[in-house]
Amino acid sequence: ARALMCRPRLLLLDEPSLGLAPLIIEDLFERFTTLNKETGLTMLIVEQNANLALEMADYGYVIESGEISLSGSADQLKNDPAVQEAYLGA
Repeated sequence: ARALMCRPRLLLLDEPSLGLAPLIIEDLFERFTTLNKETGLTMLIVEQNANLALEMADYGYVIESGEISLSGSADQLKNDPAVQEAYLGA
C-alpha cells in the first residue's frame, strides 16, 4: 500500500504470492487486476505460479537459467505446448 501512495507509473512485485494462503493469493491478484484496469498502472510481476500470473498478464517472459527463453502475449504463452508441459501442468 505504501508503494502506491506516490502514484507510481510502474510497480515491481517479486513473488507476491510467496507464503500466502490460496484465498489470500486469489484476492491479491484480483486487486492487482483491478488496480491495473482502474489506474493504468503497469506492473512487472515475478511469479512462479505461471497459471496465476498469465491469467492477469498482457505479456510474459519465461526465464530459464537467468536468460529469457520465451516471450509473447499471455495468450501465446498459455497456448505454447512447451510452456504448458513445463509450467502449466498440462
